[in-house]
Amino acid sequence: MDGTNRDNIKPGLRAAIVQKQDQSSGKLTEGIVADILTNSPFHPHGIKVRLESGEVGRVQEIYE
Repeated sequence: MDGTNRDNIKPGLRAAIVQKQDQSSGKLTEGIVADILTNSPFHPHGIKVRLESGEVGRVQEIYE
């Protein structure tokens, strides 16, 4: 599923994010969404979230 729509993302979902320092390489970090940090309903680069591990990044993929 796509990570650009806020409606698709809920705390507790497993997701792959790209952190700021990994944007050039595209390295993804997987984890469980703890908080949604983007307020707008859509963001072209992915909705920004905080994982339970504390890492912050933009959602690239959502696993159900």
